[in-house]
Amino acid sequence: MKLFILSIACLWSSVESFQVVAPPLAATTFSQRLSSSNSALYSATSPAADVAVEKKGELLKRDRYIASNRFTVRPGREAKFEKRWADRSSRLASLDGFRYFQLMRRVSLDDEANSGNDPLNVIAFSIYLHSHHKRPLYSHSYRSGNDPLSSTDSFGNYVSFTIWHQKKHFNAWRTGDAFREAHGGTSLFAFVTTMVSSAMVLTGAPKPAFYDGLLQQSLVPDSVPQTVDGWRSVQADGANILPAESFVAMNQFFVPMENAAAFEQRWAGRTSKLKECDGFVSFTMLRRDVRAKGHGIKPMGEEEPTYTSCTVWKDRASFDGWRNGMAFKEAHGQTKKESGGGEEKKEKPSGPPLWSKPPVPVFYEGTLVISSQEGA
Repeated sequence: MKLFILSIACLWSSVESFQVVAPPLAATTFSQRLSSSNSALYSATSPAADVAVEKKGELLKRDRYIASNRFTVRPGREAKFEKRWADRSSRLASLDGFRYFQLMRRVSLDDEANSGNDPLNVIAFSIYLHSHHKRPLYSHSYRSGNDPLSSTDSFGNYVSFTIWHQKKHFNAWRTGDAFREAHGGTSLFAFVTTMVSSAMVLTGAPKPAFYDGLLQQSLVPDSVPQTVDGWRSVQADGANILPAESFVAMNQFFVPMENAAAFEQRWAGRTSKLKECDGFVSFTMLRRDVRAKGHGIKPMGEEEPTYTSCTVWKDRASFDGWRNGMAFKEAHGQTKKESGGGEEKKEKPSGPPLWSKPPVPVFYEGTLVISSQEGA
């Protein structure tokens, strides 16, 4: 018991003193910013930088800063986990520099919206039932190209996803009272209660991950979800999952450091018609910021992507409409109309792959969506 109390006290101390350290970089070339470690990928900007760099061979400057936390929720505890988020004390939407938030639960394209079928937990639960000689409650299959998940998946099955206008706004929140209030850190008792509750719902500790948001695109929303004192007022019963309020399509890219600048420039040179598509909310190319330090932040492993494209849609139907339309084909170089005729032909890729292994798509339903008036 004494050891447990001592451990809690140490964790409490770390929460009180936690801050993300990311000193500004001098204006150097990409090659000069490389470290001796091949696993590190550095942020290319100072906290105030918001304009993309177009010089060949240099990394793009960030347009946004994204803070995420990845959770692996135990099978059958998904609704309880979402209720904890719905009931938390937070004034996120009232903070300077806040742009967008959503709690994302992982889904498969095989399932209907709000199905409650968790790709990660379905596999883990089926293995558990099989090991106890019981009949699985349901089966699950994956479309071609979808990632067969495992219990060690680095993204988990839930992700909290917050977009900040600049990194300085994130740092101000992370070191302020609002952060501690949202994480049960107003007292030692509240913190211990949060820790015990988390242990009953989660498998393992949360995994924070931070990103430079590149090539940001977003639309000013016609309306935004109503908040009370900076947070959504949503009724959650802990028995049923919350309704989906967005659909998120991500593509994970495993790009070696020596190809990072070329990868970014290739994306920067693409023609995008996302803003013309019905239901489009925002697009961000996420570049992992591994310079962030603090309690709970671990070095990025080789199994984790260095870049992730993230497109947020109003709903699954909007995503399907884009995927089945011409905007998708043009963006992915699948077809190109010949001049003077209506025939289409496949367009050759613009260059060799810049990643070490094929991209891996992942999909989420977003809930508890909060948006600024300006959008993401």
